[in-house]
Amino acid sequence: MSKERFTAAPKRGSEKTVTARGSPGLNEMHTTNVSKTPIQLLHEFGTKTNNSPVYTLEKAEGQPHNPSFTFRVTIGEISCSGDGPSKKIAKHKAAESALNVLRGDATLNLPMTEPIKQDVSKPPAKQAQENPIGSLQELAVQKGWRLPEYFVSQEAGPAHKREFTLSCRVESFVETGSGTSKKVAKKIAAEKLLAKLRSIPTENLNSSVKKEIVNNAGCTWDNLKKSSGEKINLLKKSPLSIPNTDYVKMLTEVAEEQGIRVSYLDIGELSANGQFQCLAELSTNPVTVCHGTGLICGNAHNDAAHNALQYLKIMAGKK
Repeated sequence: MSKERFTAAPKRGSEKTVTARGSPGLNEMHTTNVSKTPIQLLHEFGTKTNNSPVYTLEKAEGQPHNPSFTFRVTIGEISCSGDGPSKKIAKHKAAESALNVLRGDATLNLPMTEPIKQDVSKPPAKQAQENPIGSLQELAVQKGWRLPEYFVSQEAGPAHKREFTLSCRVESFVETGSGTSKKVAKKIAAEKLLAKLRSIPTENLNSSVKKEIVNNAGCTWDNLKKSSGEKINLLKKSPLSIPNTDYVKMLTEVAEEQGIRVSYLDIGELSANGQFQCLAELSTNPVTVCHGTGLICGNAHNDAAHNALQYLKIMAGKK
């Protein structure tokens, strides 16, 4: 009597695909359970390969009503990032990107059918948020104005909790923004200035810009030499060597009298001897740019203003 061989049927829900070599891999996660998120799937893969994923918060910026987070996940030699309006969504997208890299072959069809849900207590983010920095630049180009200029006007707070204040200028219009990073402050300043420009009637806006252009165009070295202004004549006689002088204020007074616009641009890198660096730009014709350094940002501004005054004094006194 022949013996028949029977094979027990696998229990329902226990099916899984094993890699050809018998080692754990992404194919092992191609199960009938299709309700897992990318974070869970990546965690399972990391557990089976003894290489757990590590998540790192890279950025947290934006306004309170419209935050933006960036997470980076590292698993083995693979590192991917994800952005989102919440930390959960950013981690979800980072894990999803890592899984896409690990899958490699799209035919593996790794299940990711449970979408991440946004917090219903918060209004959903707009599908296409306006980029105020780009929009402001486009507006300047359309109007034929000079491109927007940004400069750090203040840095405060301890090293682990810095507060930056940036100024944004387009022609004679200026707005400031503050944030925990220069990028956030820059965006807020651009957003405020863009809103301000859009609120001004076109005729008034064009008239104001034209008036400033005419004033600046007339600020030449020849005009400075011939100027009878009180401030410029005092500058010609000043030794510019008195200790503790507020040269920023002095330069502002001379500039206002002569119709010159002054802006300060902080340089991100320290000087060779570890001091802060700054550029003072004067809207003369041609433009004047002077460098300054100092132990703190304010000292660098004062030094740049001092150098700018020395230059104006020499040019205004030339015969």
